[in-house]
Amino acid sequence: MKLINKKICMGKDIGVHGNVFGGILMSWIDEAAAAFATEYCCTPNMVTLKVGELLFKRPLKVGNHIRLYGDVAHLGKTSIILNIEARKYNVYSGEETVVCVTSITFVRIDEDGYPTPIGETVRNKYHAGLETPVFN
Repeated sequence: MKLINKKICMGKDIGVHGNVFGGILMSWIDEAAAAFATEYCCTPNMVTLKVGELLFKRPLKVGNHIRLYGDVAHLGKTSIILNIEARKYNVYSGEETVVCVTSITFVRIDEDGYPTPIGETVRNKYHAGLETPVFN
């Protein structure tokens, strides 16, 4: 998986049980995944279609460092599915612990909000087995 974003848990992110509020983590995941999808597909016109089951495995506390990772599970004609992991990062040891996993589907849209094909060059690179498209 590719590192796609980093965050630090702040006091404003904490819910009533002393852990990072799940909705905050969900928004971090969606934002990082959207940025990854738009860069991968070489277009800003991607929108979230579906978020799969979010499995919260471990709590996060104030001061925890979070690393968000993503990879492409599938690239279709108009959509991309990403697998996402949020990992707590220990700054002393470098150890990472998975705290949340999900998948997210994005769709490329036109100016009227209708699905439109992802560029052929991107699809060809993906289907050729390259990890990320390369453009010169």
